Amino acid sequence: MGNSFQIMFSSDPFPKMDTEPTFDPMFGFKGERKKRVMPAISEDDLIAAKVPTDLRDYCVHKYLDYQRCYMKEFPFVTRCYDEVHHYLQCEYEDDVLRAKEYERERRLRLRELRKQKALEAAAA
Repeated sequence: MGNSFQIMFSSDPFPKMDTEPTFDPMFGFKGERKKRVMPAISEDDLIAAKVPTDLRDYCVHKYLDYQRCYMKEFPFVTRCYDEVHHYLQCEYEDDVLRAKEYERERRLRLRELRKQKALEAAAA
């Protein structure tokens, strides 16, 4: 495991963005972790609603609610305050979760590197 780990990570504890996690998602958890699921909105519906590709994430359903309100209430778009708030809150929570997952991956990589160096030191 030590050699393949070194080749896979090249001693860099910082994971690259948009890569799959290298560790078991359940590692370190006693219970069952809730798996994130994308909202049940088809790609055709997103194309029909002209949702930009960079906004097609876990909060797209909140974005669509905001767009519906915007179209309905125009020009009095300030009436859509609740929809905007819910969308921005969802985006914030998504960013926090991504940051936590990134930090978890980084810490697990550092842990693995420390274990590898301790094994090398013990073997020498």
